[in-house]
Amino acid sequence: MSRRLISTGSPFEKTAGYSRAVIDGDFAFVAGTTGYDYATMTMPADVTSQSRNCFKTIEAALKEGGFAMADIVRATYYLTDARDVDAHFAVCGEVLGDIRPAATMLIVAGLYKPEMKVEIEVTAKRRNP
Repeated sequence: MSRRLISTGSPFEKTAGYSRAVIDGDFAFVAGTTGYDYATMTMPADVTSQSRNCFKTIEAALKEGGFAMADIVRATYYLTDARDVDAHFAVCGEVLGDIRPAATMLIVAGLYKPEMKVEIEVTAKRRNP
């Protein structure tokens, strides 16, 4: 299987030189994903909504690449405020509670835009049938 690039169609991907995800064999590498709501074209103010939106975008990219959320083996979370960790982890528990990938949480000074509270990146490995 050759390398395949997954795009959301955003012109920013070309400008910044990245793909939403890269599929390489049995692996999917999903780029850092922020909480933008593509249905309303807005960034919600709260970390809970942003975290849910991150996972929706990640799930869509994985699905396009032939993967499922259950294939996630690694997750890295970047939050801009330690006070948001519990709310973020509540969403992680809803989405990944049964999957339980290896995960890392980082509190960072900021993300690309100040309204961005969370960014999530994941790696998935296709399970053998």
